Amino acid sequence: MLRKDGALLFQQVPMVDIDGMKMVQTRAILSYIAGKHNLYGKDLRERALIDMYVEGTTDLMGMIMFLPFQPPEEKEKNFALIIERATTRYFPVYEKVLKDHGQQFLVGNQFSWADVHLLEAILMAEECKPDILSPFPQLQAFKGRISNIPTIKKFLQPGSQRKPPADDKFMAQVKKIFNI
Repeated sequence: MLRKDGALLFQQVPMVDIDGMKMVQTRAILSYIAGKHNLYGKDLRERALIDMYVEGTTDLMGMIMFLPFQPPEEKEKNFALIIERATTRYFPVYEKVLKDHGQQFLVGNQFSWADVHLLEAILMAEECKPDILSPFPQLQAFKGRISNIPTIKKFLQPGSQRKPPADDKFMAQVKKIFNI
């Protein structure tokens, strides 16, 4: 139905119906929601920093999300690559930003969608390796602060809308849907 009536631009999901618009493309949707709710910085400089940090976490999260779909012979190698990149490329950057910035959040002194994105990347990485943050005290403190924001704390509770890690049943369903 959505494809036929043209509402599903590019014929793909996600799509969000918001403020009279049928928005597609994850980045556009997230940017719009962040701007609407004052989570996208106070000026162009802050928006650029937020975009940079979000793109970094997106890269790491993409590696993690595709791991379950990889052939068994590649999984171990790619799992090791995820851990290596998280601990030598991505997390050291955020650790330094938080240390040098000296504030509670990544950008300015205001909560932004970069903070939400980094928290999700941390949680995903911890699902791969529970002690992955052990060499990163700033990120450990950041995770604690952001996780205790009341709405985020509620969202992280068991039974919330946050998806659990993919299990075999979920993977079989996804593979069936996408003919993988």
